[in-house]
Parts: sequence; structure tokens; C-alpha cells
Amino acid sequence: MERYISVIVPNHNGGKTIGKCLEAAFSSRYKNFEVVVVDDCSDDNSIEIINKFPCKLIRLDKHSGASRARNKGAINSSGEVLFFIDSDCLLQKNTLAVVNDTFTRYCSSNTLIGGTYTWLPYDNNFFSIFQSIFVRYSETKRDKPDYIAAHAMIIDSGLFRSSGGFSEDFLPIIEDVEFSHRLQKSGYNLVMNPDIQVQHIFNFTLMKSLKNAFRKSMFWTIYSMKNSDLFKDSGTASAELKINVAAYFLILLLAALSFTFKNASLLIPLPFAFIFNLFINRKFLKSLCEVKGLSFAIRAALYYTMLYPLAVGAGAFAGMVRYLWSFLLQRGH
Repeated sequence: MERYISVIVPNHNGGKTIGKCLEAAFSSRYKNFEVVVVDDCSDDNSIEIINKFPCKLIRLDKHSGASRARNKGAINSSGEVLFFIDSDCLLQKNTLAVVNDTFTRYCSSNTLIGGTYTWLPYDNNFFSIFQSIFVRYSETKRDKPDYIAAHAMIIDSGLFRSSGGFSEDFLPIIEDVEFSHRLQKSGYNLVMNPDIQVQHIFNFTLMKSLKNAFRKSMFWTIYSMKNSDLFKDSGTASAELKINVAAYFLILLLAALSFTFKNASLLIPLPFAFIFNLFINRKFLKSLCEVKGLSFAIRAALYYTMLYPLAVGAGAFAGMVRYLWSFLLQRGH
């Protein structure tokens, strides 16, 4: 049975990617679907591009964020199944068929279904490949996910509307985490099917990669401190990444103390900390090797252990400061 699927795409100034996104969607082998694009008050050439495709276009009169755009898309959709993706994500030709089969398997239960990225991104550069492998590994390593990401989220339309949808008064970029946790607390199931795949367009440079790590870490830390689960193993906020960051700053601290006090014995734990970190992250490092080979894995491991933690740690520190400052302001009132 081919259920009617509504593919919902929020877009804000996505002129560089929305055309590829829609072209991929309408190249699907699955035919019983619609595409609903909600433009979040773009001021680039997005509308001109979107109008070239037979999709339903909804335009917001002011920039309101991805949550409102997704909610608006859901309200104006006709499908039994809602499939949320991003404007820089490309459906594979069989993605909607896999969505249909997976939904049919779980439609009798209150279930939120997730897909993930392809191992390799659309853009073939080091930092984009690293990010795609990192996200896919992190999202699929557990049988039961802690959350479902909105770049590939499937839900019954009635269930979505009864849930209240995405919170529109919330932190940016992790509204899907809040939505997933809210449904879990209400007794809903979360299921991940790695065969539901979208290919992401990152166009990451070194600075874009580090900026993305900083920003996500900052907002995730604020959310985690608010919910008292800072050390939870949760998707891309994985236990492995947190140990990686802790090991990095421990090594920096010991090196600084050794230099300050002219005590070389403080350097003795350094190789052990580094080896322990590699051991904890061995499954991720193995994925890097399996997808792109040993040479790439070595370079990616060096980036992951020697530079990436700096951005993640700085973001976490900024998140802690912002959360504590907000908390103090609230106490003051």
C-alpha cells in the first residue's frame, strides 16, 4: 500500500541548495507524495527557484525559525505520513519507498521514526565527509535512539497535530531533540531505520566545521543543563565525543602545568589519556576507515582529537555561561 506522504521542507535563504533538494525529491521512484515548502521569509533567490517545481509553497511574512516553518507545513499538508527534511538534504530515489514500508510496519503504534544521512555527503571535501560520517555514526550506533533529527523525521500526521508540534519558543537547531524527548515522556516510541537516507549538502570549510561544532555544543549544553542530563549519551552529543573533549583539555592542562612548574613527570599520563580516548572512540574511527580508507581515517582522527574538541569545548563553556547567566537573571527577578 502506497500511503500518501507529505515531504515538508523549511527554507530560509537556501537558494544554493533548495533547487537540488526539490530536484531530488521529484526524482523519487515513489509517486504518491507531495512536497510542501515553507519559505521562512527568504531574501535571496529561493522563491524563484522553488516556483520552478510542482510543490506547494507557503510563505511566512516574517523570519520565524525552522520550528514555525515545519509546523506551518504540517498544518497545510494533506498526507497521512509527514516526512520532515531540510532544504540542504537530498532524497535518494528509494527513500520515500523505504519511508512507506517503515511507516506501515509501525503505524499501529505511537511511533516517531527517524532516518539519517548517507555515509558520504553531496560535496566531496574533507570536512563535509567527516561531518556526514560523524552524524550518521552517532545517530545509528544505538538500537534505540535518544532523539530523532528533523533532517529525516517521519510521523503520522494525526499524531503530529495532537502532539502540538515543534516548540516555536525554544532554542534554535535542537528543537527536534526537545520534540523527541517530549513525545518519549508521553509514552511514544522512537525508532531509527538507517535505510531511510538523505544526502546532506554541507559545503564545510575548516572554519564552517568548527563554527558548526561550537554552535551546536553551546545550545546543546544550555538544553542539557536545563534538563540535568549533561553527561547523557545522546546522538551527536555522544559519550564518545564528551570523553574526546575531556581528554583533550586534560592533555592541555597537564602540558601547561608541566611547562609552568618545569616538571616533566606531569607529561607521563599524556599518552595514556590519548590512547584511552582512541579506545573509547574506536567504533567511530573504524567507521571513518571503512567508509573512506585508512589515509582519510588517520587525518580525520587527528582533526577529531586535536582540533575539533577545542570548538566543542569552547561551545560547551559558552553554553554554561549563558545558562548560568540566564538562571541568575531569573533568580534576580
